[in-house]
Amino acid sequence: MEFRRVRLDQKEQIRRLSAFATAVNRDYYEPLLGHEQTEYHVAKFLGVASIVDQLKRGYTYYLCESEGDLIGFFAFFPRNDALYLSKLYVDKAHRGKGLGKETVAFLKRQAKELGLTAIELNVNRFNPTVAVYEHWGFVRVREEKIDIGSGFVMDDYVYRLELA
Repeated sequence: MEFRRVRLDQKEQIRRLSAFATAVNRDYYEPLLGHEQTEYHVAKFLGVASIVDQLKRGYTYYLCESEGDLIGFFAFFPRNDALYLSKLYVDKAHRGKGLGKETVAFLKRQAKELGLTAIELNVNRFNPTVAVYEHWGFVRVREEKIDIGSGFVMDDYVYRLELA
């Protein structure tokens, strides 16, 4: 498995990323959040134009590939003293096989290189992956309700992993 950084000038990679993110988001979040909110989220945050805008604003995206197949991706940016993990998506067939753990190890190295002292992320409070983040050592530090428009709210926990 390898991590491949997505650059702003890689239009085909961005389209590939957007299509993958859309499919995974629909598969995973529709049962959790419902069809309307999932489609709104896809349109607002995972479209090609949204990803390009995020890259321009300092987000860093990586594709996770295995034997040329896209099996996941993640996005992050520095925020205050932490590396903020904005997105971590894994294809259904590859969940539970260590990709998330490898990603967190990679993110720890990135955070340290940037002089940051922690990794933070938001996760929907009803998302079963909260247990995974806790298993990896993340600690719940607060709850947030974020209005994302059109009557939709992200009802999240914020998790933080302090780096040694």
